[in-house]
Amino acid sequence: MSFSSDWLALREPADHAARDAELLAGAVAVARRAAGDAPPVIVDLGCGTGATVRALAGALPEAHWRLVDADAALLAEAARRTGGTPHRLDLRTLEALPLEGAHLVTASALLDLMPRDWVAALAARLRAAGVGFYAALSYDGWMDWTPVLPLDAAVTAAFNTHQRGDKGLGAALGPDAGQIAAQVFAEHGFDVRTADSPWQLTPSEGALHAELVAGIAAAAAETGLEAAQDWGAARRTFATARIGHLDLLALP
Repeated sequence: MSFSSDWLALREPADHAARDAELLAGAVAVARRAAGDAPPVIVDLGCGTGATVRALAGALPEAHWRLVDADAALLAEAARRTGGTPHRLDLRTLEALPLEGAHLVTASALLDLMPRDWVAALAARLRAAGVGFYAALSYDGWMDWTPVLPLDAAVTAAFNTHQRGDKGLGAALGPDAGQIAAQVFAEHGFDVRTADSPWQLTPSEGALHAELVAGIAAAAAETGLEAAQDWGAARRTFATARIGHLDLLALP
């Protein structure tokens, strides 16, 4: 379960623009309050190239980041670009997370790849550690395209089915991730807030649009939707799009 640095670079500006400002500010406040007079220590799960660090860096320039990822190349790039401390870990091994002295745990575009049992285990681990959790940009299953094409609904449904497949740790939550994670963390005693964080794609994101459409079409085709590639070809002409995501902030 890994992504190319090229794809992560393409999506980062859209991710940054989409993050809900109030929940991001809430996460910053949580880290500062928990740290007191000391610099906050933040653990970023599935760090990729460090996009979460860059999203919070302006508000938390003094923070110490512990970067967690299984991909050695992405982890090295994240450490180089952010100055954070790398921890190469398989996310199955939640007991190995470097949580000692941590004030906040973060993740971006991660929960939709994970099964419910993993989210429940993470909630239990963070509850025991007394650490809050800020998880941004979980895909929520909604795609709105302008202009509308006849195959949009079928492709979205097929893509959502594909997203619920096994991404390496069991059947993923896919488009249900944000809502289920909110429920699970609440069941573990967290105070949970959520907010929409959709991508709003315009012609300025042409390269991202092209890669996104190709990926959606390929995933939908893998579910058996024979017309998926025809949809992808029709969608190569740029449209505006709203791709739904959900942000979450959970406080123990």
